[in-house]
Amino acid sequence: MHPFVIDAKPQPISIDPANAAVLVVDMQNDFGSKGGMFDRAGIDISGIQRAVGPTARVIAAARNLRVPVVYLKMGYLSDLSDLGRSDAPNRIRHLQVFGVGESMITPDGNESRILIRDTWGTDIVDDLKPQTGDVVLYKTRFSGFYETELDSVLKTAGVKHLIVTGCTTSVCVESTIRDAFFRDYHCILLTDCTSEPIAWDASRSNHDASITLVQILFGWTSTSDHLLKAIEERVQERLELAE
Repeated sequence: MHPFVIDAKPQPISIDPANAAVLVVDMQNDFGSKGGMFDRAGIDISGIQRAVGPTARVIAAARNLRVPVVYLKMGYLSDLSDLGRSDAPNRIRHLQVFGVGESMITPDGNESRILIRDTWGTDIVDDLKPQTGDVVLYKTRFSGFYETELDSVLKTAGVKHLIVTGCTTSVCVESTIRDAFFRDYHCILLTDCTSEPIAWDASRSNHDASITLVQILFGWTSTSDHLLKAIEERVQERLELAE
């Protein structure tokens, strides 16, 4: 399929499926499912859950175009050796704020631990499960590029454009987009495929601030509807030319 143009901000952007990938950031049970870490902490996960449907449609379209789908998951080794040194802010904040490594009971009654690799909490939410051929990478910091294989995976696949989805907008999503920007990737953040539970007050949210920053400096923003419409229009053009 030839390039298609997405209606985006600050201006439309042309994407060639041959050098694009969909990035799904941290859409895992600990963040987006009832009984997960966020939900247990009393954090509102409704926005993350609303982002699941649009994200699922984007992933399905990507697979139809044979565009790579790359999943990032926040998860630590069982001994927490990759959480950072004893005085590392990453270790201190994760232990204090989220209780990483603490025991918990999953919704189906099994024993588990918060944000530990290969447990229910670090599994991708049911409606977005990876399929054979998708790439799944663990990360130990907010950015998906920090001490992971993400950059090499993308470069090996010839990826230039990253269609970014996931949670949360101002933390792991924005951190990953910033690092992608430093590495010269073109990031398109789909605003209905991400969410942010942190808000300063009723009128200001970190979600909106991150979207503004991406539009001004770090890439482009669009929506799942604009992306799917651009793909459909390009497919229709090809069909008409073939007649």
